[in-house]
Amino acid sequence: MPISDFPDAPAPGTVVVLPFPYADRLAEKRRPALVVSSQELAGRHGILWVAMITSAENAGWEGDVKIADLDRSGLRAPSLIRPAKLATVDLARIIRRLGSIGEREFALVRATIDRILG
Repeated sequence: MPISDFPDAPAPGTVVVLPFPYADRLAEKRRPALVVSSQELAGRHGILWVAMITSAENAGWEGDVKIADLDRSGLRAPSLIRPAKLATVDLARIIRRLGSIGEREFALVRATIDRILG
């Protein structure tokens, strides 16, 4: 599919709400997630790679990135991006867009993903 078929595909760094799959069971939970893939992936295949966003109250994992600007992100509570938990989702699964994160935070997320991938 050409990229023009998905002109509204969210850009990398966009915070979205979608049903995010659990890693340890066949279930999913509606939650915020960060788009980490390019719009080209959406345009060619109709999918996105997203990183889980979780409450800052939860125990942190190595590589978690704190979201500094809640207003910009559209989130109400202090939150962390968890680059160790990625999912592939169809564009149609996005329920809504909330906002975005800053360039510094996105660079930290990408660096953590790159380190994990080796």
